[in-house]
This record gives sequence, C-alpha cells and structure tokens, in this order.
Amino acid sequence: MGELAAPLLVIAAVMAVTALAANRIGPVLRLVERLLVGASALVILFIMCLVGAEVVMRYGFNSPIPGQLEGSELLMPVIVFFGISYTQATHGHVGMDLVLDSLRPRARRYASIAGLLASVFICSVLAWFSFRNALQLWKFDDVTMSQPYFHTWPAAAAIPLGYGLVSLRLFLQALHLANPRRYAEYAPAGRHFQRPD
Repeated sequence: MGELAAPLLVIAAVMAVTALAANRIGPVLRLVERLLVGASALVILFIMCLVGAEVVMRYGFNSPIPGQLEGSELLMPVIVFFGISYTQATHGHVGMDLVLDSLRPRARRYASIAGLLASVFICSVLAWFSFRNALQLWKFDDVTMSQPYFHTWPAAAAIPLGYGLVSLRLFLQALHLANPRRYAEYAPAGRHFQRPD
C-alpha cells in the first residue's frame, strides 16, 4: 500500500484541480488529443513507407535498412497511446453494452459514472508506474540491442502520456454525468451516457 500512496495523492489532487478548472483544461485537452491523433496517423504513414522501403532495399538491392525492425517496434506504443484519449472522447473503443442495456436509465447513469471512475483510477495508476519506467529507461540511457541503437525511453514515455490524457478525458466524462449542466460540453458519446429526463 505504501507504493500506491504517492500515486493516489497525485490522482486525488489532479482530479480536484480538473473539477475546478474544467473550463480551461477541457479545450486544451481537446486540442492535445487532436494533435496527438494526427501525429499518430503520421507515424503510421512513416512506418508504412519505412517497411515498404525495407522490402525494396532488402530484396531489390540486397541492402536492408539497419534498425528498421527495432524502429518500427518502438513506434508502436506511440501509435496506440497517442490516439487512446481521442478514441475515448469519440466513443471509439469497443464495448460490451449487454449489462447497460438491461438497466433503467437512472441505474445506467450511475453504473456509467462508476465505470468511468474505476477506469480513471486504473489508467492513472498505470500512467504513474509507466512514467516511473520511462524515467528509469531515460536515466539508464537504455538503447536497443542492435545498431543503430535507438533510445527506448521516447517510446516508453508515450505510454504514461496516453494513460494520463485518457484519465483526464474519463474524469471529465464522469463529471458530465454527475453534473450535466455544469460540465455540459464533456458528454461522452454514445446512447448509454445520455441523462434520463
């Protein structure tokens, strides 16, 4: 429990600040989400071109591109975690709605709030520990095992960034369900998150 005390205090402080400053945090979060999902799309395009060039160089000229495989692997967390918060904001994640479909609107709302808050906690703890891992990789100057020896910490840093942003998005959506008038613009997409009249 001692190892979880620090992240829990940080999570509580960030939640309190977010609730008080949602009008300022929300638009910035929206802009960051759009920029990161655009960057994620560019990284996908880059990897596609890199793999295509690798195939041509390896089989056409018998001269493979050094570090192509390691570089592509290191960019995978960037692709996933740069887009995770945007995907939550647009309700793009795959979900099982069987239980929510069977609930009455009021119970559905409370179940949605509970699910969002549990997700905030889990994603925040994962952000905390993945940040510690990325920091350790940076301090040790960790590199890949083969040339050209890419640094591994930038790929590891994408993970806490993604988890931190999705935690903020989930909390803003929970705030909307708890108080739709005050946090009207943070409504989660999807029919299960609509407040009963």
